[in-house]
Amino acid sequence: MVEALKKNSKIERKGPVVLVIMDGVGFGKYTEGDGVAAAMTRTLNKLYKDNPWTKLKAHGVSVGLPSDEDMGNSEVGHNAMGCGRVFAQGAKLVINSIETKAMFEGATWKKLIANTIQKKSTLHFIGLLSDGNVHSNIKNLKDMILQAKEDGVSTIRIHALLDGRDVGELSALEYFDPFEEFLASLNGELFDARIASGGGRMQITMDRYNANWDMVKKGWETHVLGEGRTFESAHTAIETLRLESKAIDQDLPPFVIAKNGKPVGTIEDGDSVILFNFRGDRALEITKAFEAEHLEEFDRKRFPKVEYAGMMEYDGDLHVPEQYLVQPPAIDKTMAEYLCASKVRQFSISETQKFGHVTYFFNGNKTGKFDPKLEEYVEITSDIVPFEQRPWMKCAEITDRVLKEIASGNWDFIKLNFPNGDMVGHTGNFQAVVCSMEGMDLQIERIHKAVMAAGGIMVITADHGNADDMFEHAKDGSVKYKENGDPQAKTAHSLNPVPCIICDSSYNGEYSKTLHTGLGISSIAATCINLLGFETPEGYDESIISLN
Repeated sequence: MVEALKKNSKIERKGPVVLVIMDGVGFGKYTEGDGVAAAMTRTLNKLYKDNPWTKLKAHGVSVGLPSDEDMGNSEVGHNAMGCGRVFAQGAKLVINSIETKAMFEGATWKKLIANTIQKKSTLHFIGLLSDGNVHSNIKNLKDMILQAKEDGVSTIRIHALLDGRDVGELSALEYFDPFEEFLASLNGELFDARIASGGGRMQITMDRYNANWDMVKKGWETHVLGEGRTFESAHTAIETLRLESKAIDQDLPPFVIAKNGKPVGTIEDGDSVILFNFRGDRALEITKAFEAEHLEEFDRKRFPKVEYAGMMEYDGDLHVPEQYLVQPPAIDKTMAEYLCASKVRQFSISETQKFGHVTYFFNGNKTGKFDPKLEEYVEITSDIVPFEQRPWMKCAEITDRVLKEIASGNWDFIKLNFPNGDMVGHTGNFQAVVCSMEGMDLQIERIHKAVMAAGGIMVITADHGNADDMFEHAKDGSVKYKENGDPQAKTAHSLNPVPCIICDSSYNGEYSKTLHTGLGISSIAATCINLLGFETPEGYDESIISLN
């Protein structure tokens, strides 16, 4: 519990403070491939011209990641914005746990290893095979395999999902081939480790927010049951499926590795299973499939009794999974909790793809509301189609509801997320990204007019970059090209800063229009709290504005 915020006696507005989060929209480093700059964004251009704005850091240590070489992501970005401080996040916590051996000395690791040894069963690892450091890191997996062998495990199977989203769109073999060599170097008479199955992360296993359980069903059939098209090796599977489907890595169909016609790594009774992804949103559904005694979302056909653990606790409220290897960050004193204690009425909205970000992640990985009487959450159902086919996504529907809520006068603080820049950015389709930015810009114009008419304040920002960096570039800054002459698409997030624009309908000198520079997106919380008429809570990162 937190105490009510102190009034700052400076700012008082008739209308609400509206926080607009443009997911995946930053300031591009390069002219070529900057889908944000290439778009016709008349509204944003005018808002930059007419209002105070600044750039904020949204990657690396500014959002709790190990180094500034680590791109930001929506999870840590919303954590930082929502709690007003920087906590050590998944990637950093896992690295520390492995380096200090805390993971391997923990009860969960010891339990899964003992189960495997005692039953002479198999230890399975499921997760994203890349070094994107957003959902997972291949180095963590290698360290765990080495430790498992040292601990006496004899059989390991890896169910490896292709990334192509947080790393290059066609980079899978840069990870799979060296990893296969790594496993071969360990194998011998008393130890056998192999890749057993795989598939693109946007095709199987890694669904989120209950958007498409068919992905999880396909993952279950692939990893657990060994059902699907078989290949003699992951290398052959990836090359063949790329050629046939013309898909980039994240969209590659599932595959099963077989020897003499038999899958090499189905999951059976008595096995141990570790989901080595550390980010929660795309881990919850496959975790439910392994843990729920009765599953309504799909027919599992066979439900093996295994010792299952996640890399981290993916939901701190629901305590999912039951077993995990690394303690997650304990995020407390979030902005939403402070605002509820201060009787501030709050409305949160996005479509399915980012609904959890403006609620669960923004609230410090908390599923429920702090005060149901003061808060309302609305989810607009996302389309289940490739995002490049609907690049405008649900930004108009989100805006329709936001305008209704502004007019109602029921809310003091409204926050929303437009997923376009991130979700369409991950497709690598430059034309679609430009379209998505233009569609979003039209909706920002509508919201701006409504907020100004209501006598409120509109704060526009982003959680990380993506749409601003759509082409792969060489070290000298030149664009990389494919053999057919097209630019090589970049589907990962960028390391670029993001905007913060403050549009105030009734500014009367209460704060300086010269905004602070060099801050991170964790400063959004203190800024919104100040604009709502309260003082910054103790321990929060400084506000972007200075009260006069």
